[in-house]
Amino acid sequence: VKELFSSLGVECNVLELDQVDDGAKIQEVLSEITNQKTVPNVFVNKVHVGGCDQTFQAYQSGLLQKLLQEDSAYDYDLIIVGGGSGGLSCAKEAAILGKKVMVLDFVVPSPQGTSWGLGGTCVNVGCIPKKLMHQAALLGQALCDSRKFGWEYDQQVKHNWETMTKAIQNHISSLNWGYRLSLREKAVAYVNSYGEFVEHHKIKATNKKGQETYYTAAQFVIATGERPRYLGIQGDKEYCITSDDLFSLPYCPGKTLVVGASYVALECAGFLAGFGLDVTVMVRSILLRGFDQEMAEKVGSYMEQHGVKFLRKFIPVMIQQLEKGSPGKLKVLAKSTEGTETIEGVYNTVLLAIGRDSCTRKIGLEKIGVKINEKSGKIPVNDVEQTSVPYVCAVGDILEGKPELTPVAIQSGKLLARRLFGASLEKCDYINVPTTVFTPLEYGCCGLAEEKAIEVYKKENLEIYHTLFWPLEWTVAGRENNTCYAKIICNKLDHDRVIGFHILGPNAGEVTQGFAAAMKCGLTKQLLDDTIGIHPTCGEVFTTLEITKSSGLDVTQKGCG
Repeated sequence: VKELFSSLGVECNVLELDQVDDGAKIQEVLSEITNQKTVPNVFVNKVHVGGCDQTFQAYQSGLLQKLLQEDSAYDYDLIIVGGGSGGLSCAKEAAILGKKVMVLDFVVPSPQGTSWGLGGTCVNVGCIPKKLMHQAALLGQALCDSRKFGWEYDQQVKHNWETMTKAIQNHISSLNWGYRLSLREKAVAYVNSYGEFVEHHKIKATNKKGQETYYTAAQFVIATGERPRYLGIQGDKEYCITSDDLFSLPYCPGKTLVVGASYVALECAGFLAGFGLDVTVMVRSILLRGFDQEMAEKVGSYMEQHGVKFLRKFIPVMIQQLEKGSPGKLKVLAKSTEGTETIEGVYNTVLLAIGRDSCTRKIGLEKIGVKINEKSGKIPVNDVEQTSVPYVCAVGDILEGKPELTPVAIQSGKLLARRLFGASLEKCDYINVPTTVFTPLEYGCCGLAEEKAIEVYKKENLEIYHTLFWPLEWTVAGRENNTCYAKIICNKLDHDRVIGFHILGPNAGEVTQGFAAAMKCGLTKQLLDDTIGIHPTCGEVFTTLEITKSSGLDVTQKGCG
């Protein structure tokens, strides 16, 4: 490495760790910063390149030469605040385009003391562990079904929470490591510090020991995401947990009260009940606000039939600890949202899932003039994700009026980097973004909810086709008929264009993903009718939809179709 720099005519400062008194301490700090335990440990203009092999790879790819060109007035071309889905996507794309990039990522521990590694909410405390726990619950259902299919087993089957969480956390750790490796390979500087703007083009980075470092950049991207909201009542932060804590909880939560009716609330309640736990959901008003309400009620109804209890129109007013333990015992006092009635209950765990707040208020945005929505904390941006300050952009869940979904953040982050550095003019398309709620019976959707479609297009201009269906896998297993449901909303004024797609059934995510691509291509009812279904599948019901809501005809199913 020394010879390489010498041949390039570059002066380099060399610190021989075995020749200095505090070499071991320096090595320890280097290892913490870079996750590299070997030497040489090479930095070029504050960017960690890696060891010998990585330095030569950077030289061969031309990256090293770019890093050595110090013709900028700033330390970096781009600094990204937040190492979640959107931030990492943007960082990697900018680095591929040859830019000098830094990612600042710091997880402020939850009130219960939970923190995690690089990758953001989705990987650590969101989509990934959620889907794995959902799968664990589905396997429990599959075990029950298997007896009807001839599988015989005598032993009592029970679920082990610790075994599951350990396996899931091991997988997450491997993903964290993969992200760090990916950044290192692309010569992106990763700093595990809290970023806060101090003046134009300048940010302060504070590490967990309180040490402060200052960096400057030509461009900034805010990708700080959101964290769970608390109730603001006595005992909430002391005794309640949130999704930040649940997936790494070292003990089984036992009898659980889930507060909230968000998709996070219903997904968590669903898989906890699937493990055989006593679960109650306390709902202030409606289920799944923002989603199609007919579908939302069907989701709730299925959960209720499968053992989840719902307390409607109640909100907690106080949480008291009755016993310490793992889990302990908590008393919850709640009041009606419609009258003076109060109720109380005793639970082992109280999980709050009442919404999330944007992490935008304590990062110094006011010092550089970035406007935020004071009520929501969201950042208003234009159609190229630019904030009120031209050199500052934002991506992900903190954007005002945009879907709060990982793939959206990834797409918008990647396209933003390409636009910032001249590789493309393409903007992120936020229309017809598909999503799935991983409740025990999954709900997938793309496009408009029925209520929204009526509001936008008027009821008389819509035709809604729907049907109940019975998955073949459920028949022999003796599971309910006329529970799964499919619905499409068509615009009569535009060739019966499909503007809303909704499915409640097994593997709804897999089904919805395919139809989302079709909707991107301008799917119409006629195109669905012209499509030959794959038999026997759930998705094929969309190719044979005949009954409209306006006809008032019965949609219950009697056979195979």
